[in-house]
Formats: sequence, structure tokens, C-alpha cells
Amino acid sequence: MLMKKILKISFFLSAYCLLMVGICQAQEALPYQTPPQAIADLVNAPLTPTVSFSRSGDLMLLLERADNPSIEDLAQPELRIGGIRINPATNGPSRSGSFYNVMVKNTKTGQQQAIKGLPNNPKLGEISLSKDEKFAAVTNTTNKGISLWVVDLTTYEAKKLTDEIVNATYGSTISWTPDNKILLKAINPKRGQMPVAPLAPSGPIIQETSGNAAPSRTYQDLLSNPHDEALLTYFMDSQLMLIDLQGNKQAVGKSGMIKSVDLSPDGNYIVVDLIQKPFSYLVPASRFPYDVEIWDIKGNKVKTLAQIPLDEVRPTGFDATVTGPRSINWRADKPATLYWVEAQDGGDPKVKIDEREIIYSLEVPFTTSPKKLAGIAYRFRGIFWSDDNFALLNESWSATRQVRVHRIDPSNPGDKGTVIIERSSDDRYNDPGSPVFTVNDFGRNVILRKGDDVYMTSSGGGPDGDMPYLSAYNTKTKTEKILWRSQAPYFERVVKVLNADATEFVTLKESTDLQPNYWIVNTRKRIAPRQITDFVHPYESLKGINKSLVKYKRKDGLDLSATLYTPEGYDPAKDGRLPVLMWAYPREYKSAADAAQVRGSKYQFTRLSWGSPIYWVTQGYAIMDQTEMPIVGEGDEEPNDFFVEQLVANAEAAIDYIVGAGVGDRSKIAVGGHSYGAFMTANLLSYSDLFAAGIARSGAYNRTLTPFGFQYEQRSYWEAPDVYNTMSPFMNANKVKTPILLIHGEADNNSGTFPIQSERYYNALKGHGATTRLVFLPHESHGYAAKESILHTLWEMNSWLEKYVKNKP
Repeated sequence: MLMKKILKISFFLSAYCLLMVGICQAQEALPYQTPPQAIADLVNAPLTPTVSFSRSGDLMLLLERADNPSIEDLAQPELRIGGIRINPATNGPSRSGSFYNVMVKNTKTGQQQAIKGLPNNPKLGEISLSKDEKFAAVTNTTNKGISLWVVDLTTYEAKKLTDEIVNATYGSTISWTPDNKILLKAINPKRGQMPVAPLAPSGPIIQETSGNAAPSRTYQDLLSNPHDEALLTYFMDSQLMLIDLQGNKQAVGKSGMIKSVDLSPDGNYIVVDLIQKPFSYLVPASRFPYDVEIWDIKGNKVKTLAQIPLDEVRPTGFDATVTGPRSINWRADKPATLYWVEAQDGGDPKVKIDEREIIYSLEVPFTTSPKKLAGIAYRFRGIFWSDDNFALLNESWSATRQVRVHRIDPSNPGDKGTVIIERSSDDRYNDPGSPVFTVNDFGRNVILRKGDDVYMTSSGGGPDGDMPYLSAYNTKTKTEKILWRSQAPYFERVVKVLNADATEFVTLKESTDLQPNYWIVNTRKRIAPRQITDFVHPYESLKGINKSLVKYKRKDGLDLSATLYTPEGYDPAKDGRLPVLMWAYPREYKSAADAAQVRGSKYQFTRLSWGSPIYWVTQGYAIMDQTEMPIVGEGDEEPNDFFVEQLVANAEAAIDYIVGAGVGDRSKIAVGGHSYGAFMTANLLSYSDLFAAGIARSGAYNRTLTPFGFQYEQRSYWEAPDVYNTMSPFMNANKVKTPILLIHGEADNNSGTFPIQSERYYNALKGHGATTRLVFLPHESHGYAAKESILHTLWEMNSWLEKYVKNKP
């Protein structure tokens, strides 16, 4: 009897130990890892400076960017309230890039100057040039706050103008006046102490509705209690100040929760948006109530232009909008004239109406009734100004992808103008591009034109990929004359036009192995282009890799393409087949012809980002990047009604191509993607057995958690439940037989991709016996920032690919 009890106890202990081993395997405590050295070296490659041109183009500001922050930087205290992420120590954003040095280069002489007197260990942020281009204002962030600095561009010296008083919680902070003063959004010096969280709540949190439909997308980081409201009020509390070049400060107007500040072209008036209560726990601060006030430059209120209510109840659809004034801006060609748009359909795209939007204008002194400038049938998308007789009015309709550009005469209010461009936003081959701008006497950007001709830059899409060009588009004949075009084997585009007839301009020139650099081109003098920067190639180990634009057909005849990378010197005939990593992001189209168009260029420089799949070309993989995954719904058909079959057909076509070319091993192909690409990956593994493994980063897998639309799906869950269920990998987790790696930032702030999406999907996969691994990255958002996180992500991906693809049993 005793022996039987001992045996039972032994069996129980053995089973318990096995259970604990399983638990330990499920909860792995792992320090940050690094990928193979070849991948780590590419991650650590020096960053190329960001370039900003002066308005005249005579000067280039070379902004040397800071490297990826450490995980300790990301782990600093952070408030997530009202859809905003705030560093309470700095009164600024908790997650933003910075640069640590400024160089000034003269584009005419090539002379380059370093700036003297910058702060120690700088974290420079927002930068703005004065109207006369003699000064640049810039912010600097320390662990105590954000200060304002000014750079003298004649002496190349920097000096500090203020202590850490800048309020960068929301929106931009710097505006130059015509007399070289800086209008600064500062912290209200009288705001008091930061609210302290109560030990216990004063009561429950209650939300109530009284029957009005209020469909809303899913948002992150919303307010959740009265203490959150108090914190948002505290950190948004701002005071406008005028700062002169000696650092003297003058308060302007009343303090308040300033959302945005817009100085008139003549510098005499300010449009100030002031957030009001009640706040909302359903939408972010961008949709809270606000008053639009016009002040003079001394801060005296001239007029309350509008009182915008809480934008919590909005019709469904991507073309839905708010009622009342929106997009309130100053005309760039007038001293102080405002314009805005108002929906005539109640903001509801389902309402049938000929004149859906009206654009109004109001001149100084803002005492008359607004004038009707124009009426349009689609949604307003902005105006490009030239002068009082010429402007370009833009409208579009998301549901049909239609875009229109009107030439209008602002001096003749109510004139319907002429439609000069009408096309699909997906039609890359027939896109004439966007206007080139010049600077007027107010220091504002206006259209560069000569009579009826508007100078335009276009991506130059075509069957061989993008070949950018500069043109003169005639707004009367609706024809274009190409003045200059990029030539193979280079990818070159105009970034700055330097004279009135567009015969001299700056281009950014690159090729597959040629680091992008800036050149001055003169087509009138017919002299050789002159290189004005000499940025070095940051990726020596990628020189010589093979890059090509490949084309193939889907089984229904739709043309598809991808960018193919293979290792240096690789020859299929000699070296045999390679394991393949296919990376993609699906897109919806309303036209098969548009979906079939080639996007991108085989001549572009191979630039790596933290999330690029190209790293694995160093590990002996073939990479199919930007693999086209179009989902097409013609006419009244909705693309997502055919999502699964078209997605699988896209993947089959890509695999058939890479295998048929002798490059890929059909049994060793992985698929991966980020965000909607992760959603795609999970669906491909649910509905096919085409792949050896999958990698899904920061995705959404249960569409019932985004019930009022997602991506380009405008129907709600209750309107199309079968579509939502069919497209949800969570609902189809039982079908997954392919190993899938899930990675997610635990602080993801992207609408719809809550971290719980990956957590619940992992549990569903685990419950059905799938081979899967879930990696949560501490402190990371939708895109990953900390160097430790990036290196570890690449290690996880590399380990998964090595185990389940390259060395697949």
C-alpha cells in the first residue's frame, strides 16, 4: 500500500514538473538579443542628414539626425491622454525624432559652415526660417523642458532666447512675424502645479447615449477619468508670447488650451483655436470642442469666427465629415483674408446633393458677411493660391477614388471655374503631379506659373516604373509640356525650382547603388549638372546586390509586380534555388487597370528602414519586396467581397514567378508584413498552405474589434458581417497549420491595432495547436524606435526564418 502511494506521488510530481516546464516554455524571460553581425552593422549605419532649403534656394540646412533612442529613453514617464502622448518632464511629445547638429551650405558657392554656440548634447526639434532668411528659430529639448534658440545665418552663431518655456504638447510652436519676432506658444506661467491623482475615485465613470447613432472608429490613448481631464487641461494650458532677437518676452492675448496658431501673411492678425469643454472619452483631443478666434497681434480679440462643437457623432464612411466651418486658413496671396469650407450635406456622404461643399472667404476687418468663393460636388482637399485671378481648387471622393482640380478666379466669387484635371487617385500613369511653388512678398508659398502654364512635378509613373519629370501644364488646353525628365539608370526628381521660368532647379539623384545626392541642373545654359552634396553610401555590404523590377500575371490576367533582391553575384543556374522572404501590404482598388499599374522604380537607392525585409539578402535569401497584393472591386462591387480569393491568387502568382525564374525554392518561402501587412499574412496562412512560415508585426486580427470600418472598408460590421468574419484571422485561427511569428509593441497607439489583437490571436492559435510565438516589445508604439527593440525584432525574425524556412525539416 505504501509503495502504491509513493508511486502515485512520484507520478503526480513528474506530471507537475512537466506542467511547469510547459509553463516556463510559454513564458520565456529573455534579455534583448542582437541579430547576425551583417544585419546589426546595417542597423548601426550612419544616418544621412535631412535637408531643408531656404525659400530662395540659396541655402541648404543640413540637419544631422540623432540615432535611434535607447530603451531607457523610451522608458521615461509618459502620459497617454486625449490621443496624445506627453512627456510630463518636458511638456512636449514623448516620442519624437531630433537632430543634433546644423550645417549651412550655400548652393551657389558650395561653401559649408558649421553653427557655433549650439547647446551641449542637443536634441533639436522644430525649425523655422525668418521671412528675410537671416535667422532660423529652433527648439531644444532637455530633461527639464523645451527652450527656444535662434541661429544667425549671417554669422553662423546660435544663442538661447528663452528658458524651458515652450509648450509643444500639441501642434507647432513657432511663427515668425515680418519684423523678425517669434510668436511662441509657451507654457502658461500661471498654470500652477500638476494635478495629483486622487487615492480613490470620487465615483464611477459613466457614459450615456440617448438614441442618436454615433459610430466611431477605435482610438488609442483616450481620456478615461476626471484626473485624465485635469492633466490634459494642465499640459495644454498655453500663453502666446512675442520674443524678439534679444530674448525679450511680451504676452499676447489670454491663456488657454491652445490647439493651433496661424499668423496672417501681413503679421497683423492671429487665428487661434482654443479647446473647450466638455471633453470626450470616445474621441481624441483633435475632435474636442474648440473656439476659433481672430486676434490682433497685440492679443485683442477681434472676432469669434466659429464655435466648433464636440465631434463625437459623425456619419459613417470615409467621406463623412463635420458640419460647420472647417479647414480655416489664411489666403497666401492676400494680407489678411480667411477662407474655409462648410459641408452642405450634414457631413453625410450618403446624402444625394449637387453642391456638397461651399468654400467661403472673409476679408479684413472681418465685419462683413462671408462671401461664397466656390461650390464643389466632392469633399474639399485644399486650395493652391497664385493671385487674385488664379487659384487651383482641389476636391476628391474616397469611395470612388475620384480627384478633381479646378482653375478658379478668386476675384469672381461664386464662379464655377474650369475642371483642368479629373482622374482616379489610383491612376499613377496619368497623374500630372503637383504645382511647383515660389515665395511671394508675404513670405508665403504660391503657385509658380507663367500665364496659363503652371509648373508641375510628377512621379512620372509608367509600365517601366516611375521616371519623375518637370512640366509646364497649360490650364486652358489641359495639356502638359515636359521640360525635363529623369533618365535611366537613375532615379532623379526635382526638389526645388530656383528661377521664374523653371530652367534652373535642384534635383535629388540616385540609383540602385548610388547614394542620393543633390545636384543643380540648368536646362537653359546647357551646362553640365553640378553636384552640391557628397553624402557617402551608408551600406557598403549592400553594394553589388542584384535589384530588379519583376512583372508577372495573376491567374485572372491582372498584371502584378514586385521588387526582387538577390545576393551579390547570385546566378540561379550556378547557385541553385534560394529561400525567399516575401514582404507585402495589400491595397484596395476600384479599377483593375489601376491595380495593374507598376509602382516604384528599380533605379531607386536601396534605403533600409528598421522594418525592412532587405536585411536578409545578406543571409542568403531572395527578397520579394513591395509585392503587389491588389484587391479589386469594379463599379458597385466592394473590393473586400473578394478579399480572400484575390489575396491568395496574388500570392500564388508571386510564388509561381519566383519559382519559375529558378530563384526560389517553393518549399522555403516565408511571407510577412507590418500592420495591414500583418493582417494579410495571417489571412494567407488561414486560407492557403503556400508558405513555410509567416511573420506578422503589429497587426489587427479580429475585425469585430474595429466594427465601424477599417482600412478602405466603409461598411460597418452589422452591414457586412460575413466580410468581417471571413477577413478576421482570429475567427479562422483553427485553419492555421503554418508557423507564424507575432510581434507587437505593447504601447501601440495606432487606431485599431491594440496590443490585445495579438494577445487574443496568439491564444486562439495556441488553443488550436498552431506553431506560434508572441513577442511584446516594452514601451514600443506602432513603429519601433529603441535600438534594443529593433535589433531584437530582427533577431526574432532571423531565428524564425532560419528555423522554419532556410533549415525547414
